[in-house]
Amino acid sequence: MTSPVANTYKRLPVSFTHGEGVWLHDESGKRYLDALSGIAVCGLGHAHPAVTAAICEQAARVLHTSNLYGIPLQEKLAASLLSHCGLDSVFFGNSGAEANEAAIKVARAYGHGKGVDEPAIVVMQGAFHGRTLATLSATGSRKVQAGFEPLVSGFVRVPYGDSDAVEALARTRSDVVAVFVEPVLGEGGVVIPGDDYLPALRRICDRHGWLLMLDEIQTGMGRTGHWFAHQHADLVPDVMTLAKALGNGVPIGACLFGGAARDVLGPGMHGSTFGGNPLACAAALAVMHTIENDDLVANAAAMGARLVAGLEAGLEGLNSVREVRAKGLMVAVEMAHPCAELVTMALERGLLINVTADQVVRLLPPIIINASEVDQLVERLCRTVRDWSAGQGA
Repeated sequence: MTSPVANTYKRLPVSFTHGEGVWLHDESGKRYLDALSGIAVCGLGHAHPAVTAAICEQAARVLHTSNLYGIPLQEKLAASLLSHCGLDSVFFGNSGAEANEAAIKVARAYGHGKGVDEPAIVVMQGAFHGRTLATLSATGSRKVQAGFEPLVSGFVRVPYGDSDAVEALARTRSDVVAVFVEPVLGEGGVVIPGDDYLPALRRICDRHGWLLMLDEIQTGMGRTGHWFAHQHADLVPDVMTLAKALGNGVPIGACLFGGAARDVLGPGMHGSTFGGNPLACAAALAVMHTIENDDLVANAAAMGARLVAGLEAGLEGLNSVREVRAKGLMVAVEMAHPCAELVTMALERGLLINVTADQVVRLLPPIIINASEVDQLVERLCRTVRDWSAGQGA
Protein backbone atom coordinates (compact mmCIF):
# COMPACT_ATOMS: atom_id res chain seq x y z
CA MET A 1 0.00 0.00 0.00
CA THR A 2 1.27 3.45 -0.92
CA SER A 3 2.05 5.62 2.08
CA PRO A 4 0.06 8.83 2.47
CA VAL A 5 3.29 10.51 3.66
CA ALA A 6 5.31 12.38 1.01
CA ASN A 7 8.11 10.27 -0.42
CA THR A 8 10.96 12.54 0.67
CA TYR A 9 12.85 10.09 2.90
CA LYS A 10 14.38 6.68 2.33
CA ARG A 11 13.42 5.27 5.70
CA LEU A 12 15.00 2.31 7.45
CA PRO A 13 12.71 -0.68 8.17
CA VAL A 14 12.12 0.08 11.84
CA SER A 15 9.75 2.17 13.96
CA PHE A 16 10.22 3.01 17.62
CA THR A 17 7.60 3.00 20.35
CA HIS A 18 9.50 4.44 23.30
CA GLY A 19 12.91 5.10 24.74
CA GLU A 20 14.84 5.83 27.89
CA GLY A 21 18.23 7.48 28.05
CA VAL A 22 20.44 6.29 25.19
CA TRP A 23 18.09 3.39 24.34
CA LEU A 24 15.15 3.07 21.92
CA HIS A 25 12.66 0.19 21.64
CA ASP A 26 10.99 -0.91 18.40
CA GLU A 27 7.52 -2.35 17.84
CA SER A 28 8.73 -5.89 18.47
CA GLY A 29 10.39 -4.95 21.75
CA LYS A 30 13.97 -5.02 20.46
CA ARG A 31 16.28 -2.50 22.14
CA TYR A 32 18.74 -0.28 20.27
CA LEU A 33 21.65 1.85 21.47
CA ASP A 34 21.04 5.22 19.87
CA ALA A 35 24.42 6.53 18.71
CA LEU A 36 22.80 9.16 16.47
CA SER A 37 20.43 11.03 18.85
CA GLY A 38 17.95 11.83 16.10
CA ILE A 39 20.86 13.44 14.20
CA ALA A 40 22.31 15.34 17.18
CA VAL A 41 18.90 16.38 18.53
CA CYS A 42 18.31 14.27 21.65
CA GLY A 43 21.42 15.29 23.55
CA LEU A 44 19.73 14.33 26.83
CA GLY A 45 18.56 11.04 25.36
CA HIS A 46 14.97 9.88 25.30
CA ALA A 47 12.20 10.57 27.85
CA HIS A 48 14.48 12.65 30.03
CA PRO A 49 12.48 13.33 33.21
CA ALA A 50 13.34 17.05 33.41
CA VAL A 51 12.28 17.72 29.82
CA THR A 52 9.18 15.56 30.19
CA ALA A 53 8.12 17.42 33.33
CA ALA A 54 8.73 20.82 31.73
CA ILE A 55 6.63 19.93 28.67
CA CYS A 56 3.76 18.53 30.75
CA GLU A 57 3.71 21.44 33.18
CA GLN A 58 3.80 24.04 30.41
CA ALA A 59 1.17 22.24 28.34
CA ALA A 60 -1.20 22.56 31.30
CA ARG A 61 -0.65 26.34 31.37
CA VAL A 62 -0.32 27.84 27.89
CA LEU A 63 1.23 26.55 24.64
CA HIS A 64 1.22 29.62 22.46
CA THR A 65 0.39 33.31 22.55
CA SER A 66 2.50 34.66 19.63
CA ASN A 67 5.26 37.23 19.68
CA LEU A 68 2.71 40.04 19.79
CA TYR A 69 3.04 39.70 23.55
CA GLY A 70 5.77 39.24 26.11
CA ILE A 71 6.93 35.66 26.71
CA PRO A 72 8.76 35.44 30.05
CA LEU A 73 10.14 31.97 29.33
CA GLN A 74 11.68 33.35 26.13
CA GLU A 75 13.44 36.04 28.13
CA LYS A 76 14.77 33.44 30.59
CA LEU A 77 15.98 31.14 27.81
CA ALA A 78 17.70 34.01 25.99
CA ALA A 79 19.46 35.08 29.18
CA SER A 80 20.61 31.52 29.85
CA LEU A 81 22.02 31.10 26.34
CA LEU A 82 23.76 34.47 26.36
CA SER A 83 25.39 33.73 29.70
CA HIS A 84 27.33 30.90 28.07
CA CYS A 85 28.55 32.64 24.91
CA GLY A 86 29.16 36.37 25.33
CA LEU A 87 26.67 37.48 22.68
CA ASP A 88 23.95 40.08 23.26
CA SER A 89 20.53 39.10 21.91
CA VAL A 90 18.57 36.15 20.50
CA PHE A 91 15.93 35.65 17.82
CA PHE A 92 13.93 32.43 18.22
CA GLY A 93 12.55 30.36 15.34
CA ASN A 94 11.49 26.75 14.90
CA SER A 95 14.45 25.05 13.25
CA GLY A 96 18.06 25.25 12.20
CA ALA A 97 17.11 26.30 8.70
CA GLU A 98 15.09 29.20 10.12
CA ALA A 99 17.97 30.21 12.36
CA ASN A 100 20.28 30.22 9.35
CA GLU A 101 17.77 32.21 7.29
CA ALA A 102 17.85 34.82 10.05
CA ALA A 103 21.65 34.90 9.91
CA ILE A 104 21.60 35.38 6.15
CA LYS A 105 19.09 38.23 6.48
CA VAL A 106 21.24 39.86 9.16
CA ALA A 107 24.29 39.72 6.87
CA ARG A 108 22.38 41.28 4.00
CA ALA A 109 20.87 44.00 6.14
CA TYR A 110 24.31 44.69 7.62
CA GLY A 111 25.75 45.00 4.12
CA HIS A 112 23.03 47.36 2.96
CA GLY A 113 23.69 49.46 6.04
CA LYS A 114 27.28 49.80 4.86
CA GLY A 115 26.17 50.88 1.40
CA VAL A 116 26.77 47.53 -0.36
CA ASP A 117 24.00 47.16 -2.95
CA GLU A 118 24.36 43.38 -3.42
CA PRO A 119 26.03 41.94 -0.30
CA ALA A 120 27.90 38.65 -0.67
CA ILE A 121 28.45 35.99 2.01
CA VAL A 122 31.44 33.65 1.98
CA VAL A 123 30.40 30.01 2.43
CA MET A 124 32.30 26.73 2.32
CA GLN A 125 32.60 23.70 0.09
CA GLY A 126 31.06 20.69 1.83
CA ALA A 127 28.92 22.83 4.14
CA PHE A 128 25.32 22.10 5.08
CA HIS A 129 23.07 24.92 6.27
CA GLY A 130 19.54 23.68 5.50
CA ARG A 131 17.00 22.99 2.77
CA THR A 132 15.11 26.27 2.35
CA LEU A 133 16.01 28.06 -0.87
CA ALA A 134 18.49 30.42 0.77
CA THR A 135 20.08 27.83 3.05
CA LEU A 136 20.40 25.19 0.34
CA SER A 137 22.03 27.86 -1.83
CA ALA A 138 24.54 28.45 0.99
CA THR A 139 25.05 24.69 1.33
CA GLY A 140 28.07 23.25 -0.45
CA SER A 141 26.38 20.16 -1.90
CA ARG A 142 25.07 19.77 -5.43
CA LYS A 143 23.02 16.78 -4.23
CA VAL A 144 21.03 19.12 -1.96
CA GLN A 145 20.73 21.86 -4.58
CA ALA A 146 19.94 19.76 -7.67
CA GLY A 147 16.48 20.33 -9.11
CA PHE A 148 15.81 23.57 -7.25
CA GLU A 149 17.52 26.07 -9.54
CA PRO A 150 17.68 29.00 -9.89
CA LEU A 151 19.55 29.19 -6.63
CA VAL A 152 19.59 32.28 -4.42
CA SER A 153 22.50 34.51 -5.42
CA GLY A 154 24.90 36.29 -3.10
CA PHE A 155 27.07 33.41 -1.91
CA VAL A 156 30.79 33.03 -2.67
CA ARG A 157 32.19 29.54 -2.08
CA VAL A 158 35.73 28.65 -1.00
CA PRO A 159 37.38 25.44 0.27
CA TYR A 160 36.65 24.56 3.90
CA GLY A 161 39.60 24.94 6.23
CA ASP A 162 41.47 27.35 3.92
CA SER A 163 41.61 30.79 5.53
CA ASP A 164 43.98 32.04 2.83
CA ALA A 165 41.23 31.53 0.25
CA VAL A 166 38.94 33.74 2.35
CA GLU A 167 41.60 36.43 2.72
CA ALA A 168 42.18 36.38 -1.04
CA LEU A 169 38.58 37.43 -1.63
CA ALA A 170 39.23 40.73 0.12
CA ARG A 171 41.72 41.59 -2.62
CA THR A 172 39.32 40.87 -5.46
CA ARG A 173 35.82 41.69 -4.19
CA SER A 174 34.32 44.69 -2.44
CA ASP A 175 30.87 43.16 -1.93
CA VAL A 176 31.71 40.60 0.78
CA VAL A 177 30.08 41.39 4.14
CA ALA A 178 30.22 38.12 6.11
CA VAL A 179 31.76 34.66 6.46
CA PHE A 180 29.33 31.84 7.30
CA VAL A 181 30.90 28.59 8.49
CA GLU A 182 30.43 25.45 10.59
CA PRO A 183 33.15 24.99 13.25
CA VAL A 184 33.12 21.31 12.26
CA LEU A 185 31.50 20.08 9.06
CA GLY A 186 28.71 17.75 10.15
CA GLU A 187 26.86 16.46 7.09
CA GLY A 188 30.08 17.04 5.18
CA GLY A 189 31.78 14.17 7.02
CA VAL A 190 32.75 15.43 10.49
CA VAL A 191 35.63 17.41 9.01
CA ILE A 192 37.65 19.11 11.75
CA PRO A 193 39.70 22.12 10.61
CA GLY A 194 43.09 23.14 11.94
CA ASP A 195 43.25 24.85 15.31
CA ASP A 196 43.97 28.27 13.77
CA TYR A 197 41.18 28.17 11.18
CA LEU A 198 38.45 29.92 13.17
CA PRO A 199 40.88 32.40 14.79
CA ALA A 200 42.17 33.24 11.31
CA LEU A 201 38.62 33.84 10.08
CA ARG A 202 37.98 36.04 13.13
CA ARG A 203 41.07 38.13 12.29
CA ILE A 204 40.08 38.41 8.62
CA CYS A 205 36.57 39.52 9.50
CA ASP A 206 37.86 42.08 11.98
CA ARG A 207 40.35 43.44 9.46
CA HIS A 208 37.78 43.91 6.71
CA GLY A 209 34.66 44.77 8.70
CA TRP A 210 32.89 41.50 7.91
CA LEU A 211 30.60 39.51 10.20
CA LEU A 212 31.82 36.13 11.42
CA MET A 213 28.72 33.89 11.48
CA LEU A 214 28.95 30.38 12.92
CA ASP A 215 26.47 27.59 12.25
CA GLU A 216 26.53 25.65 15.54
CA ILE A 217 23.30 23.78 14.89
CA GLN A 218 25.02 20.38 15.08
CA THR A 219 28.09 21.34 17.12
CA GLY A 220 26.41 23.37 19.86
CA MET A 221 24.84 22.54 23.23
CA GLY A 222 27.82 20.67 24.66
CA ARG A 223 28.27 18.26 21.77
CA THR A 224 32.00 18.88 21.26
CA GLY A 225 33.04 19.17 24.92
CA HIS A 226 32.40 22.92 25.14
CA TRP A 227 29.03 24.62 25.24
CA PHE A 228 29.75 25.75 21.67
CA ALA A 229 32.46 24.41 19.37
CA HIS A 230 34.00 27.81 18.65
CA GLN A 231 34.97 28.02 22.33
CA HIS A 232 37.75 25.51 21.63
CA ALA A 233 39.33 28.43 19.75
CA ASP A 234 38.65 31.02 22.48
CA LEU A 235 36.81 33.53 20.30
CA VAL A 236 33.37 35.13 20.00
CA PRO A 237 31.47 35.29 16.70
CA ASP A 238 29.15 38.09 15.61
CA VAL A 239 26.32 35.69 14.81
CA MET A 240 25.71 32.10 15.98
CA THR A 241 22.87 29.76 15.02
CA LEU A 242 21.51 26.92 17.16
CA ALA A 243 18.72 24.34 16.95
CA LYS A 244 18.77 20.50 17.17
CA ALA A 245 19.78 19.71 20.78
CA LEU A 246 18.44 23.01 22.13
CA GLY A 247 14.95 21.50 22.56
CA ASN A 248 15.89 17.80 22.86
CA GLY A 249 13.26 16.99 20.24
CA VAL A 250 10.89 19.92 20.67
CA PRO A 251 11.36 22.11 17.55
CA ILE A 252 13.20 25.33 18.33
CA GLY A 253 15.93 27.34 16.61
CA ALA A 254 17.88 30.38 17.71
CA CYS A 255 19.98 33.03 16.03
CA LEU A 256 22.24 34.91 18.45
CA PHE A 257 23.71 38.33 17.70
CA GLY A 258 26.57 40.38 19.10
CA GLY A 259 29.21 42.89 18.05
CA ALA A 260 28.40 44.68 14.82
CA ALA A 261 25.37 42.43 14.28
CA ARG A 262 23.67 43.29 17.56
CA ASP A 263 21.27 45.99 16.39
CA VAL A 264 20.96 45.19 12.69
CA LEU A 265 17.41 43.83 12.90
CA GLY A 266 14.66 46.15 14.12
CA PRO A 267 10.90 45.77 14.63
CA GLY A 268 9.16 44.42 11.54
CA MET A 269 12.35 43.24 9.82
CA HIS A 270 11.97 39.58 10.80
CA GLY A 271 9.50 37.39 12.64
CA SER A 272 8.06 33.95 13.34
CA THR A 273 4.55 32.87 14.28
CA PHE A 274 5.60 29.93 16.44
CA GLY A 275 9.18 30.92 17.21
CA GLY A 276 10.08 30.88 20.89
CA ASN A 277 6.60 29.94 22.08
CA PRO A 278 6.14 29.00 25.76
CA LEU A 279 6.19 25.23 25.18
CA ALA A 280 9.42 25.23 23.16
CA CYS A 281 11.12 27.61 25.59
CA ALA A 282 10.08 25.53 28.60
CA ALA A 283 11.64 22.44 27.03
CA ALA A 284 14.82 24.31 26.06
CA LEU A 285 15.18 25.79 29.54
CA ALA A 286 14.98 22.29 31.00
CA VAL A 287 17.74 21.26 28.59
CA MET A 288 19.92 24.21 29.62
CA HIS A 289 19.45 23.56 33.33
CA THR A 290 20.16 19.83 32.95
CA ILE A 291 23.38 20.39 31.00
CA GLU A 292 24.49 22.86 33.67
CA ASN A 293 23.46 20.86 36.74
CA ASP A 294 24.70 17.47 35.52
CA ASP A 295 28.01 18.78 34.14
CA LEU A 296 27.23 17.26 30.76
CA VAL A 297 29.69 19.40 28.80
CA ALA A 298 32.53 17.77 30.73
CA ASN A 299 30.85 14.39 30.27
CA ALA A 300 30.79 14.88 26.49
CA ALA A 301 34.52 15.58 26.51
CA ALA A 302 35.36 12.59 28.70
CA MET A 303 33.06 10.10 26.97
CA GLY A 304 34.21 11.33 23.56
CA ALA A 305 37.81 10.58 24.51
CA ARG A 306 36.81 7.14 25.79
CA LEU A 307 34.86 6.42 22.61
CA VAL A 308 37.73 7.41 20.33
CA ALA A 309 40.26 5.36 22.32
CA GLY A 310 37.98 2.33 22.20
CA LEU A 311 37.38 2.63 18.48
CA GLU A 312 41.06 3.10 17.68
CA ALA A 313 41.94 -0.02 19.68
CA GLY A 314 39.04 -2.08 18.34
CA LEU A 315 39.60 -1.18 14.69
CA GLU A 316 43.41 -1.34 14.72
CA GLY A 317 44.92 -3.13 11.77
CA LEU A 318 41.93 -2.78 9.44
CA ASN A 319 42.95 -1.47 6.02
CA SER A 320 39.33 -0.50 5.44
CA VAL A 321 39.51 2.16 8.18
CA ARG A 322 41.29 5.38 7.28
CA GLU A 323 40.86 7.42 10.43
CA VAL A 324 38.94 7.93 13.65
CA ARG A 325 38.49 11.61 14.52
CA ALA A 326 36.38 13.58 16.93
CA LYS A 327 35.51 16.73 18.82
CA GLY A 328 33.94 15.55 22.04
CA LEU A 329 30.97 13.31 21.17
CA MET A 330 30.97 14.32 17.51
CA VAL A 331 32.83 11.30 16.15
CA ALA A 332 33.72 9.99 12.71
CA VAL A 333 35.12 6.69 11.49
CA GLU A 334 36.25 7.35 7.94
CA MET A 335 36.36 4.25 5.76
CA ALA A 336 38.48 3.69 2.67
CA HIS A 337 35.41 2.91 0.55
CA PRO A 338 31.68 3.80 0.48
CA CYS A 339 30.05 1.98 3.37
CA ALA A 340 26.30 2.67 3.41
CA GLU A 341 25.69 -1.04 4.20
CA LEU A 342 27.08 -0.47 7.69
CA VAL A 343 23.88 1.34 8.68
CA THR A 344 21.64 -1.70 8.16
CA MET A 345 24.26 -4.08 9.54
CA ALA A 346 24.49 -2.01 12.72
CA LEU A 347 20.69 -1.83 12.92
CA GLU A 348 20.52 -5.62 12.96
CA ARG A 349 22.95 -5.57 15.90
CA GLY A 350 20.85 -3.08 17.84
CA LEU A 351 22.94 0.01 17.08
CA LEU A 352 21.77 3.23 15.40
CA ILE A 353 24.40 5.06 13.34
CA ASN A 354 24.48 6.80 9.99
CA VAL A 355 26.88 7.25 7.10
CA THR A 356 27.52 10.70 5.67
CA ALA A 357 29.76 11.84 2.80
CA ASP A 358 29.46 8.27 1.43
CA GLN A 359 32.20 6.74 3.55
CA VAL A 360 32.11 8.34 7.00
CA VAL A 361 30.39 6.58 9.89
CA ARG A 362 29.03 9.44 12.00
CA LEU A 363 28.41 8.95 15.72
CA LEU A 364 26.43 11.53 17.71
CA PRO A 365 25.34 9.71 20.89
CA PRO A 366 23.46 11.55 23.64
CA ILE A 367 25.81 13.58 25.82
CA ILE A 368 24.36 11.81 28.87
CA ILE A 369 26.02 8.54 27.75
CA ASN A 370 28.04 6.78 30.46
CA ALA A 371 31.21 4.68 30.31
CA SER A 372 29.42 1.33 30.21
CA GLU A 373 27.24 2.49 27.32
CA VAL A 374 30.25 3.85 25.45
CA ASP A 375 31.92 0.45 25.80
CA GLN A 376 28.80 -1.27 24.43
CA LEU A 377 28.76 1.17 21.50
CA VAL A 378 32.43 0.41 20.79
CA GLU A 379 31.90 -3.35 20.93
CA ARG A 380 28.87 -3.33 18.60
CA LEU A 381 30.37 -0.93 16.06
CA CYS A 382 33.78 -2.60 15.94
CA ARG A 383 32.19 -6.00 15.44
CA THR A 384 30.01 -4.59 12.67
CA VAL A 385 32.92 -2.87 10.90
CA ARG A 386 35.10 -5.98 11.14
CA ASP A 387 32.34 -8.14 9.67
CA TRP A 388 31.79 -5.65 6.86
CA SER A 389 35.53 -5.38 6.20
CA ALA A 390 35.84 -9.17 5.97
CA GLY A 391 33.14 -9.13 3.31
CA GLN A 392 35.06 -6.46 1.42
CA GLY A 393 38.23 -8.55 1.55
CA ALA A 394 39.90 -5.80 3.59
